[in-house]
Amino acid sequence: MYEELFGIIPPLVTPFRADGSIDEGALRTETEYLIATAKVHGLAVCGSTGEGHTLSTEETRLITSVVIDTAAGRVPVITGIIANSTAAVIERGRAVRDLGVAALQVTPVHYVFRPNDDAMVRHFDEIAAATELPIMIYNVVPWTYLSPELLTRIIDEVEGVIGVKQSAGDMKLLADLLLMSGDRARIMSAVDALLYPSFALGAVGSIAAILTAAPTLCVELWDAVQAGNHKKGLELHEKLLPIWNAIFDDNLPANTRYCMELQGREGGIPRPPMPVTSIDQKGPIREALLNAGLI
Repeated sequence: MYEELFGIIPPLVTPFRADGSIDEGALRTETEYLIATAKVHGLAVCGSTGEGHTLSTEETRLITSVVIDTAAGRVPVITGIIANSTAAVIERGRAVRDLGVAALQVTPVHYVFRPNDDAMVRHFDEIAAATELPIMIYNVVPWTYLSPELLTRIIDEVEGVIGVKQSAGDMKLLADLLLMSGDRARIMSAVDALLYPSFALGAVGSIAAILTAAPTLCVELWDAVQAGNHKKGLELHEKLLPIWNAIFDDNLPANTRYCMELQGREGGIPRPPMPVTSIDQKGPIREALLNAGLI
């Protein structure tokens, strides 16, 4: 079930203009590039790379609508929701329900007050029931980071939860989650630095910023691992890791845009207060892309 969610699913940046509006033309162009040229397997919008924490419900619907319309059924589209209450998540989920999204990618709450485990289960249960959409848990928020045990409990108890996007850099947690969940859920890796071992361990794909920064290399990596060509997989890993090391910072969405810019793709600017890529950051990013053969 939900086998269409697999492989390389880049999280799109949101192309903001200087006045804060969304450049729909740039969004359509990038969507078309990722599908037709990079040959990705799906798309995700309004996540961390898309600065989903800054978006309104209306903007979430607009972005989702534009990308689904441009994709025209060629790949599935996932909508991200980063919000701090069950009601707020439900509002956004219902706002995109009629658009044909494949799933919602939902974080636990990201403010400082952590729900206990029972409340966390209820949170995702109520979202799934009220939106009537499949839910993929985006396990990324440090102070509400969900253990493999809790994630497996949610998968088993909440019918609408179909998978997890496992973030942060701990491969042991990813491996434990893959082992505990078995074939009951779609486990996607967001361990950007270690996609090669993630795929080798059995992750069904990835939703991660590095996919947007270097989509063609990531598709090559996925294909290599699926074909059992681990020599090529390791070679691609060694190209991708320096790119991740160069872009990983508090302004990651801005640095992802800079990667796009260097490759001739338009990503707009980040939404304030996030700063643009600095002069000090630009040199290492350019060098990493050059060494990877992307520019």
